[in-house]
Amino acid sequence: MTIQVGDEAPDFELKDNHGATVRLSDFRGRQNVVLLFYPFAFTGVCTGELCEVRDNLPQFSDRDTQVLAVSNDSIHTLRVFAEQEGLEYPLLSDFWPHGDVSRAYGVFDEDKGCAVRGTFVIDREGVVRWTVVNGLPDARDLTEYVKALDTL
Repeated sequence: MTIQVGDEAPDFELKDNHGATVRLSDFRGRQNVVLLFYPFAFTGVCTGELCEVRDNLPQFSDRDTQVLAVSNDSIHTLRVFAEQEGLEYPLLSDFWPHGDVSRAYGVFDEDKGCAVRGTFVIDREGVVRWTVVNGLPDARDLTEYVKALDTL
C-alpha cells in the first residue's frame, strides 16, 4: 500500500552515490524533503526527470527543501550516473536488501524488480503533505511538486 498524504513518512537509512549514510530523520525539524523514487539510472525517462530536477535545484533550495532520489541501483552505478549527468543532489541506493525502502513507501514493482515513479513531499515534521505515483513509462511534472512545496 502506498503511503498517503497525512501519513508519517517511514524513516530509512540508505547509502548515497558517495557511500555516505543518509537518513530521512536527519532532515526532521530542519528541512522539507522531496523524495523521488525512480526505476533505474541510465534510462531515458529517469535521466530526463533527474536532469530536470538538476536544472531547477534553486526551486527546491529556495524553499528550504532537500531532494533525495532513490533507485534500486547499486551505489557504484549511481556514482557513475551522477558524475555523467552532473547530478549534485543525493542519489540513494535501495539495492540491498533489495527494494526495502521502496516497499515501505508502496512503490516497488515486484514483477519488474524496481521502484515505480513515486514522489513524496515531506514536511519538516516528517509528515507526507503531497504525493503522486506514476507508472514506469510516465514522467512526472516537476512543477506539481514545487506547487506542493509552496503550500507548506
